[in-house]
Amino acid sequence: MFPKIRPRRLRGSQPLRDIVAETHLSVNDLVYPIFVKEGPTNPIKSMPGQYQHSLDDIGSVAVKAQEAGIKSLLLFGIPKYKDSMATSAFEQDGVVQKGVKAIKDEADDIFVMTDVCTCQYTNSGHCGIVDNGKVINDKSLPILSKIALSHVKAGADAVAPSDMLDGRVGAIRKTLDDNSYNDIPIVSYAAKYASSYYGPFREACNSAPQHGDRKTYQMDYHNAREALKEIELDIAEGADIVMVKPALCYLDIICKVKEATNIPVMAYNVSGEYAMIKHAGAAGLVDERSMVLETLTSIKRAGADIIATYFALDYAGDLI
Repeated sequence: MFPKIRPRRLRGSQPLRDIVAETHLSVNDLVYPIFVKEGPTNPIKSMPGQYQHSLDDIGSVAVKAQEAGIKSLLLFGIPKYKDSMATSAFEQDGVVQKGVKAIKDEADDIFVMTDVCTCQYTNSGHCGIVDNGKVINDKSLPILSKIALSHVKAGADAVAPSDMLDGRVGAIRKTLDDNSYNDIPIVSYAAKYASSYYGPFREACNSAPQHGDRKTYQMDYHNAREALKEIELDIAEGADIVMVKPALCYLDIICKVKEATNIPVMAYNVSGEYAMIKHAGAAGLVDERSMVLETLTSIKRAGADIIATYFALDYAGDLI
């Protein structure tokens, strides 16, 4: 006798599939990463549809995002010059500082997170201060704290340290609290893996390391339990949101982190993941729209509360 339970009964029409769906993706889940630079707006060749935006244009980009329903941006800067101490990263008139002000002048209600790192600003291209070819952890923490403080003074709503150096969340938290910014959240890149999927981003920000690699501070992709240790440490130091980066090869990590913590979990759908879908779609190999929505839903299904994605602006309308 055929079993009485037939799972196909709940797949018979789109309205039915919608009401029984276990995972719901919303525009409110999305954060739009954008790049700001000194000088004219330039397209990013490896990331079709993405740009290095000028300071004159960045405010209108924020308005466009806001009109599409996007609530938050993640801002990266491309400075005029680099040096060994990342000086341009914490100047009062630095590119991110001016970018935040330009955004807030035109879209003051949008929530602006700023990337806090040194890789775009050091001539070494590393995420900390280098001495004798090595990234010096503790020497870098005051620099990262100065960068974070300068962003907040410029009007940033949250800071997102992406360097993966030990103790940086605690150092930034203390600096912000000591300067009466105790209400500013820290979005920690807590489980950031050394990944081949970052290639297009490094073109976008001109941030590739000039020697060696980042494997002494970014995580080894063989490890999962280590991610939980990193998450636990960053929460203890004062992180308000924790991030897993990249997303697609690390859906298991997103799931483990979600189960292990009770604070919001963010995932970064990174540049390489974006570029693969864009180029496959342009070649006619896949249906871009359906693949993007499937991809973002898979990240949400794995446990991400928030998703940073370059697809946010293009697909926000599908998710309202």
